[in-house]
Amino acid sequence: CNLIEPLFETRFHAHSYANRVGKGTHRAVDQMQTYVRHYRYALRLDILRHFPSIDHAILKDNLFGVIVEPQVRRLISLILHSGAGVLADEYEMVYFPGDNLLARLRPRGLPIGNLTSQFWSNCYLNPLDWFVTRELGCSAYLRYVDDFALFSNSKQQLWDWLPRIKACLRKLRLTLHRSNAQVVSAKGGIPWLGFRVYATHRLLKPRNLINFRRMLKQKVAAYQEHTLTFQELDASVQGWINHVGYADTWGARRTIFDKCVF
Repeated sequence: CNLIEPLFETRFHAHSYANRVGKGTHRAVDQMQTYVRHYRYALRLDILRHFPSIDHAILKDNLFGVIVEPQVRRLISLILHSGAGVLADEYEMVYFPGDNLLARLRPRGLPIGNLTSQFWSNCYLNPLDWFVTRELGCSAYLRYVDDFALFSNSKQQLWDWLPRIKACLRKLRLTLHRSNAQVVSAKGGIPWLGFRVYATHRLLKPRNLINFRRMLKQKVAAYQEHTLTFQELDASVQGWINHVGYADTWGARRTIFDKCVF
């Protein structure tokens, strides 16, 4: 990745926020709030089974359009081949226009959490980013991995864009979560990366608080049983505080830690 990333970084969309230097979760939340303040409606979308669905042939075409060195191309092909089918159990076969039965045999899937996979995911979805802004003419757009959102002051405009987005994704052999494809009022807050983002504030999703309470209970128990050091426990707690401190969570944090006995 260190070798080829600079070649793609200048080609990436400015509002693609995942796994990029100077971007990240908090920058994505900031940008989401900017859009919420300036637009009336949002179309929130996410890709169904994104990493299991990434098609190796399409990914290589994308990468090889930039990378010309034969040795680097061979290395990419080797890495892809070694991971083919890694998430086969999580993939549900989808047939696209023009497919025959052999489409089932197409190599696909990237390991979730792997840094190379995360970088290649950005490469894979970069055509979508530019399609939305250049072809659709949407000036308020952002994406974080497989979650993305478009904003407009026209609800109908967003609905009109949806079938064209689906058509773009079909070329990448990807589909959307149907139940999540909806136009919503920005005034009511937009769920985004574990927060609900409003024009004036941000709230942490209740599920995230529940998950942290559970995690904290387990780590405190491990610390009391001497299987976890205080430094390790403190690192986990501080990491969470730094993240949720980006929202209005002072009351929730006080409630959690007031009840916690180390």
